[in-house]
This record gives sequence, structure tokens and C-alpha cells, in this order.
Amino acid sequence: MIQPKPIEVPELPPNNNTYSQAMQLGDLLFVSGQLGVDPSTKTLVAGGMKAETQQAIDNIATILKAAGSGLGQVAKVTIFITDFSLLGEMNEVYAKRFPNRPAKTTVEIGRLDKDALIEIDVIAEHILIEG
Repeated sequence: MIQPKPIEVPELPPNNNTYSQAMQLGDLLFVSGQLGVDPSTKTLVAGGMKAETQQAIDNIATILKAAGSGLGQVAKVTIFITDFSLLGEMNEVYAKRFPNRPAKTTVEIGRLDKDALIEIDVIAEHILIEG
């Protein structure tokens, strides 16, 4: 039986201790939802939807790298946004960062933690890098 293995990145601490930043299960990585929070200040980045989307994806990339993977290995993305009228701004940044076009679900919700505009989680392939 394969046991899930938590992935923790000290530079990106979770908001609380009820979840892991990511879990590896076999060849898959499940990355917890990421906000557009600057890891150095622990606050949302300024600049609206584009800036928050960019930072959330940067945070995901950092977690994937620590787990031995990358954005190119992402197979599924789930996005929660608080205002569907900003979908175009989000997609503009998203398309540049995910040119492999993973499967995607986008849902509008009433509110996110820290009053963020966007939260993104992903499922990616784990790549074992042999040295």
C-alpha cells in the first residue's frame, strides 16, 4: 500500500497546521490551494487579479520544485475566483505559465481567505530525478 508523503516548503508556511502544502502519493503530487501571498511578507501582493494569479502560480512552482516536479508536469488545475468578470485577466497570466494546457476547472465563490481574489490548487506528476 502506498502511503501519502507530505511535502513541506519552509519558505512557504501554510496558514495553519491542519494541512500540508502538498502530498505525494505514488507518482502524483497534490498541491494545496495557494493564494497570491508573498512568502516574504505573508500578505497578498498588490496589483489585483493578474498580480495575485502570478504570485499564486509562483508559490505552486516553488512547492513543485521542492517536490522534484514543475509546472510542465501539471495535469489538473482547480481555480477559485471571487469575481468572474476578472476571468480574462486571470487567463492572460495562466496561459503564459501553463502552455501545456492542463485540465482546468474554474469556480466563482463568495469569499477567500485574506479576501484574496484567487486560489489555485494543482495535481501534477512527480518526477524522480536521479543523480
